[in-house]
Amino acid sequence: MRETVNGGLVGIISGSMDATDLGKATDLAIGLGTEGGRLRPLLIIGRGALLNVTDIVFARGIDIGIVQSDVLAALKRDPPFPGIENYLQYISKLYDEEVHVLAGKEINSIEDLASKKVNFGMPDSGTHMTADVIFERLGISVETTSFPQPVALEKLRRGEISALVCVVSKPDRWFRNIKSDENLHFLSVPANKLLEGYTPASLQTDDYPDLIDPGHPVPTVAVGNVLAVYNWPTGTERYRKVARFVRAFFDRLHDLQSPPYHPKWREINVAVPVPGWTRFAAAQEWIRKAGLDTNGATRNARVNDSDAKRGMAALGPQQRNALFTEFTDYRKRQTDATSSAGVLDPRRRDALFAEFVAYQKRQTHVMNSTGVLDPRQRVALFAASAN
Repeated sequence: MRETVNGGLVGIISGSMDATDLGKATDLAIGLGTEGGRLRPLLIIGRGALLNVTDIVFARGIDIGIVQSDVLAALKRDPPFPGIENYLQYISKLYDEEVHVLAGKEINSIEDLASKKVNFGMPDSGTHMTADVIFERLGISVETTSFPQPVALEKLRRGEISALVCVVSKPDRWFRNIKSDENLHFLSVPANKLLEGYTPASLQTDDYPDLIDPGHPVPTVAVGNVLAVYNWPTGTERYRKVARFVRAFFDRLHDLQSPPYHPKWREINVAVPVPGWTRFAAAQEWIRKAGLDTNGATRNARVNDSDAKRGMAALGPQQRNALFTEFTDYRKRQTDATSSAGVLDPRRRDALFAEFVAYQKRQTHVMNSTGVLDPRQRVALFAASAN
């Protein structure tokens, strides 16, 4: 029984006891588990982003972690020990998480928080580190508090602090439980005043109907997440277990992008590299075989219907919509019954896309006799790999 239980065990660390949402890590644990114990992701709640990286590198039983990209950037600038990149690698860039700055109605802008109490979350958490960087770059000096987020929210309601910062994927259920009569609102975070590492984003009425008025989105910034991994030596038992996880993650990503899983999974473009870091060997091999290697070394990768699903999983929302515009045109020419292909659920889209690939192969000789995509079609199918 011990061998059965541990045979497919892969430890995944994420978040902290302060985290408001561990849903996406739970998605991994549930969505990638297999019958018979061949793969069993075990979710471990961490102690904060920086300490989670330490646990990936040193703690027994932990192989993988979800880590903010700005945490990796900070490790690169100020490594805890020389050569950390020899031990820490990555599997894939994941989704973005938005910076939420929640304040009382008496606070009109983020600049109004100067010299006031602002909760940055628990020490060593990803939120705390991101908040430190953002307020420093904006030149706003505040009195930092480090309460757990639920405690901070109660203190904000009582007026004991002026604002709280939380980095989490929108829409977050924790914020959606705040009612409109509580006199709380989100503050804008000016993306144009921040340096590299953060991307412009916004919080919409649809995300938080009780906190954001219709037609008045709140500009903010987002920080990416990375699926980090310990660099187990090739050929070891732990390497084989993690490699099994890697294959399951990439192969089933299209399942994670379907309900009931979090909509953030749909943002993932697995081909995007993480600057300054090395991709785990098993992940790099999957990327190469899928024809998504941006160094051009795999121009002749074979593509079949299964590979088409992988390609769809790699595309970002904009690239996927562009590709489906062409697909919808095809469907309109064939029948009006499926003219709404662009709004189908992801599973149905996968099936229709496979049909589209087959159509292209028959009608325009997309593939030559060996089944290899020509350069034009490779660019169209895997446009996201150029990002």
